[in-house]
Amino acid sequence: MAGFKTTLGTAFVGCYITLQPKEESVVLKKRHLLWIVPLVLVVAAGSILHFVVPGIVENGENAVERNGSQTASKEAEALHKTLAVADLHADSLLWKRDLLARSDRGHVDIPRLVDGNVALQVFTTVTKSPKGQNYATNSADAADNITLLALAQLWPPRTWQNLTERALYQAEKLYGFADRAPERLVIIENRSDLEALMSRRAGGEDVVGGMLGTEGSHALSGDLDNIERLHDAGFRMMSLQHFFDNKLGGSLHGSGKKGLTEFGKQAIRKMEEMGIMIDVSHSSENVVRETLEIVERPLIVSHTGTKGHCETDRNISDGLMVEIARRGGLIGIGYWDAAVCDYSSAGVARAIQAAVALLGEDHVALGSDFDGAVTTKLDAFELVLITEGLLELGMNEETIRKVMGRNQIDFLMKHLPAA
Repeated sequence: MAGFKTTLGTAFVGCYITLQPKEESVVLKKRHLLWIVPLVLVVAAGSILHFVVPGIVENGENAVERNGSQTASKEAEALHKTLAVADLHADSLLWKRDLLARSDRGHVDIPRLVDGNVALQVFTTVTKSPKGQNYATNSADAADNITLLALAQLWPPRTWQNLTERALYQAEKLYGFADRAPERLVIIENRSDLEALMSRRAGGEDVVGGMLGTEGSHALSGDLDNIERLHDAGFRMMSLQHFFDNKLGGSLHGSGKKGLTEFGKQAIRKMEEMGIMIDVSHSSENVVRETLEIVERPLIVSHTGTKGHCETDRNISDGLMVEIARRGGLIGIGYWDAAVCDYSSAGVARAIQAAVALLGEDHVALGSDFDGAVTTKLDAFELVLITEGLLELGMNEETIRKVMGRNQIDFLMKHLPAA
């Protein structure tokens, strides 16, 4: 595209100059160069920003560190093929990729999910991320990384300053993929959708279900009416905070570690009324405690580790995790260092085993945080390596089936709207 625009501009100027008297041509040529050169530079810079920079950024943010070839045993491969694998958290919609095409960037696309025998993937929408983000403390007023990424990837102007529109745009991307390839991807909005998906997979189809969630409720833009807008756009899970405090309350990584605001309490009640599942990943411990006092339905922690196993600022206390599980909640174990410390496939398996020991086998799931600006040791097509790790730890097949996907599918069957 850059070359075409430059060539077109040069050809236009050349034709114009040939029509002028000879004595004026040199003056006109110099005059036009004054605006042609900056135009060419702007077009070239724009092309680099759009076509080159997003790939460079993602390669740096969503790396996979492999130490040679990784293979699973025949026993693990045979078992893995019989599983219904499900994952609670991937930020793949943030990036400039066609998820229907296999990519050598990032962690997730539909072909790799099929290879990994994934039945259901929750796709979460990132709408704001503070510059210099870390797990200890971040200011809500810090410059936003997603604004620059949206501009570089040529997101629609409506998304440049509006966080709700950013979530809606990413939802439109997922529905667009499903519209283009309904034989490979279906959107899950209710139990009927999920039942149909599982029936198709039981019949031998390599179809993946995708469900929408938010990465923080700053996506509401401070307006309760936007809960309904997001629900109508297909969102069935919403987390409350991300890396910074917002209008709903304190983040685990915010400046005050405060609890829920009155707006936050109102938002939670409305989410529950609409049948939206609540995710407290990234929420402060005070927010988690106060949310437990309000909700009638179980909570989700979509991507995390357990603090007793991996003591970092990313993980909330084991006592709170136990209370979430006791109330019927579901905890997704991640695949990156701050969640599980050792993020090899064997290390992820040990983190899952620790979660099962703490919370019980019915409350543990997968929550990769794939494509969430994390470095992992595997991507979606290599999930058999986690099955391998669990077998090597001596975990029985029934428990492996639960944590690798059945717990999540059963949870959704219970808490999604009927139709």
